[in-house]
Amino acid sequence: MNLTCRHLPGATLIGVSGQIDTNNSAELEKFIDRQHRRLDEHLIVDMSRLTFLDSSGLAVLLAAAALARAHGVGLHLAAMQSMPARLMEITGALRAVSVYDHVDQAVAAVLGHMSPPERAM
Repeated sequence: MNLTCRHLPGATLIGVSGQIDTNNSAELEKFIDRQHRRLDEHLIVDMSRLTFLDSSGLAVLLAAAALARAHGVGLHLAAMQSMPARLMEITGALRAVSVYDHVDQAVAAVLGHMSPPERAM
């Protein structure tokens, strides 16, 4: 598994490649905790290079979704491959997240939810 991170206005974008399973799901959880510094910011996960996801990885994503919801934001999954998408579908986990075909769609959706900056008078 390889993990990357970019901080965007109002969001943290995490890229995941390879496989998430019981051997490394704790690493993903720690990475999200370290990188997602502001809990009031959306979390976007680029899953375009994630080839396998098991229940332990799913649990990490669902915990991140619950934490995001508790802070008034969301977990946005982008570009899911067929295997992880199937696991999300059959478990009903898709109800807990927002899903986008492409990362740029997720970023645009998050930026569209942000309030415009207040103007100084």
